Amino acid sequence: MDNITEYPPCMEFLREICETPGPSGGEDRLGDLIETRFRPLVDEVRRDALGNLIMFKGCSVKNAPSLMLAAHMDEIGLMVTAIEESGFLRFTKIGGIDPRNLPAKEVLILANEPVPGMIGVKPPHLTSPEERKKPLKLEDLYIDVGLDKEQAEARIRVGDTAVFRRTTHSLIGDRMAGKAMDDRSGIAALYEAAVKMQSLRSKSDVYFVATVQEEVGLRGAITSTYDIMPDVGIAVDVGFARSPGMPEHIRAELGKGPAIAQGANIHPHMYRRLTEVAREERIPHQREILPAGSGTDAWAMQITQSGVPTAVVSIPLRYMHTTVEMLSGSDVQNAGALLAYFAAGMDRQFVEGFYDDTTPAQ
Repeated sequence: MDNITEYPPCMEFLREICETPGPSGGEDRLGDLIETRFRPLVDEVRRDALGNLIMFKGCSVKNAPSLMLAAHMDEIGLMVTAIEESGFLRFTKIGGIDPRNLPAKEVLILANEPVPGMIGVKPPHLTSPEERKKPLKLEDLYIDVGLDKEQAEARIRVGDTAVFRRTTHSLIGDRMAGKAMDDRSGIAALYEAAVKMQSLRSKSDVYFVATVQEEVGLRGAITSTYDIMPDVGIAVDVGFARSPGMPEHIRAELGKGPAIAQGANIHPHMYRRLTEVAREERIPHQREILPAGSGTDAWAMQITQSGVPTAVVSIPLRYMHTTVEMLSGSDVQNAGALLAYFAAGMDRQFVEGFYDDTTPAQ
């Protein structure tokens, strides 16, 4: 990382986990790293059958309510589908990837011994006017690992996954850019919350959950929520931040705090309380409008079994699902603080209010 600014521990942790491979379905190594950092801060750590990392911190209050804080640890990636006679690799995508962002990107193929490569495409000098008018497709691209077919087959198998090979960079101020900020920044916010809760007297039992396979269908959130069945759940993910060309309704900005979501996926009582906590603790915050599904783990959490009241706390992010995802370190820290103070003050009376509170959201 460029030596422009000195980051707090949660941001150094973010840099470390962003640079650790963990595509959907291949999160084990990353989970080990996250577990190592969280273990001194919680009471119990376990993995479920799908690979979700569930970290529990109890409180001393009898009959305390339970809170699930979830952030997904998987990242988008690629999978090798063929090794051509020339040694070039054909591939498909894991998660939401726009082919326009792929040419000239460095990748790391997660074989038994990782193999670096570059994504190539036909040079523009050799494309026809008709070809230049057509949208780029995955079939137009290939990975060049600098090997012939025999050499490639000795090291790489069809089905091997790959991630973008990218160093995390600091920019002026507290900006950080790189791959997998979606949603390793959410994991860093959970870490910040766990650290802060060491000095708070909590009224709730908290499950910090690093979920798997969110990018391919919220799968980890489905199984972990069904297992835990918390009284309340909050998904911590990234949200779109303002940049040129964004729709008018995208109003969140970097450096102005986490965005508290409002919409069908968010219980009005949760939205109100998170907003109150932010104001009481003077935590900078913004509002995010999500009229239907949030596209986050909260969508699965909300409809598990008989239902879980949920909320979404978003960390503003530019250039989502690229190798230069950009965020502000203060937004990650403030998201962690908001989660910690919310958890500390969440008592049984608050949970019981879900069943008799009809006050509209403010």
